[in-house]
Amino acid sequence: MLQQAIKDIKNIEKQLFEGRIVAVEGLRIEATGPAEALRLGAYARFGDKDGPRGELVGFEGDRAVFLACDDVEGLRPGAAVCFSSEDALVRVSNSWLGRVVDAFGAPVDGEGPLSQGTISRQIKTLPPAAHSRARVSEPMSLGVRALDGFAPCAVGQRMGLFAGSGVGKSTLMSMLARNAQADVVVIGLIGERGREVREFVEDTLGPDGLARSVVVSATSDESAPRRRRAAWMTMAVAEHFRDQGCKVLCLLDSVTRFAMAQREIGLAAGEPPTTKGYTPSVFAELPKLLERAGPGQIVPNGHPQGHITGLFTVLVDGDDHNEPVADAVRGILDGHIVMDRKIAERGRYPAIDVLKSLSRIASHLYTPETAEIARQARRLMSLYSDMEELVRIGAYARGADPEVDRAVQLSPEIEKILTQHVDEATPPEETFAMLANVLGIGVESPAAPNPHVHAGEATMAAQGGDRRSANRSSLAKQLGGN
Repeated sequence: MLQQAIKDIKNIEKQLFEGRIVAVEGLRIEATGPAEALRLGAYARFGDKDGPRGELVGFEGDRAVFLACDDVEGLRPGAAVCFSSEDALVRVSNSWLGRVVDAFGAPVDGEGPLSQGTISRQIKTLPPAAHSRARVSEPMSLGVRALDGFAPCAVGQRMGLFAGSGVGKSTLMSMLARNAQADVVVIGLIGERGREVREFVEDTLGPDGLARSVVVSATSDESAPRRRRAAWMTMAVAEHFRDQGCKVLCLLDSVTRFAMAQREIGLAAGEPPTTKGYTPSVFAELPKLLERAGPGQIVPNGHPQGHITGLFTVLVDGDDHNEPVADAVRGILDGHIVMDRKIAERGRYPAIDVLKSLSRIASHLYTPETAEIARQARRLMSLYSDMEELVRIGAYARGADPEVDRAVQLSPEIEKILTQHVDEATPPEETFAMLANVLGIGVESPAAPNPHVHAGEATMAAQGGDRRSANRSSLAKQLGGN
């Protein structure tokens, strides 16, 4: 009876509002319509209920300003505008694992139609209330030595990956997608080159990584509303699996292109440009997007929510790490990972600058032993960095400073540890054992989790585990096939 009731409710004819196009200028469309349908963020179809889509982004007097999401060639003034409530919703299901979808949840991988879930959720929603969220304290293995050793990440933490173009962000993302200790990986490719999307899915991510992943794609040739919506869709998919108690790793590449899409939309809606042409709405939308990742809510006497661990890439303009978007994102997130072009040029990958990278909760994730190992290794790398030029030109005389001598001697060995092949995964305990061996110090239980784990988080930790080898069907079965 319940299933029949759900079917009957879905078949109820929805109220449909209509308006008229009064002006078309490029992708900007002005229209009139009933007041009850004209609200910011509403979606409409032009021509008929199956026509191209547009998003309402502002008002010009008594006219609604839309930006087209699809190709609108052939539209004319006077054409019908059909307002759609369905386009603002998405029904994610576990069958989306292993699939590639667009900003509206339609499959783009040629693998056939997607089954829809039973629960509709808003594409754009507010982050969970701050005081109802769980604490972040459980270590999360990323499988990348430079990160686990010097910028450790916790389950539910949000980190930024800052780099210029061509430094290896996509390769590092693939390492995280395949090796991180997560149940489900949700990847948002925002504004990527069309050629790179298939290469990333088939080659860089690979079958094992794709089996437990959902990829949301909006390439650079797509409209600004689609690129912005793809970021929201990525978070909505991650929230679906979070609500089922999963440890979700959300990789969004990149926040900068989301900000650029928002800038285009803001300028079309009449916002004034401010810093480097970015409109005020860009800096208002960034925290609303990024705060949706993080620890789940505490559910009293109920099934605990999972957590969304967020890693967001920032494409720094001209390698300027203080440009407006990078500066704003760095202040929102719980840490930053810096990739350096000079490190990449000398052939060390991943090209992570561990001296400039920071995890804001590292002190809660290290044990006393691992904290000492990281401190000593970081100190030696800093000493060598300060003296590197003098050493290279022969201006430093060995024996002048014992600490510098030790840094010069051990720096190549530390560099070898930080160098890692894309197919190589290293657990944190092995990383610290390698560092301890180079430094000549002992370590016991280097990857022991922080003892101050809340009860709900301890339950999640017991239910988690490394499932890198899980395939899509077994994970869907585990989640209940919802």
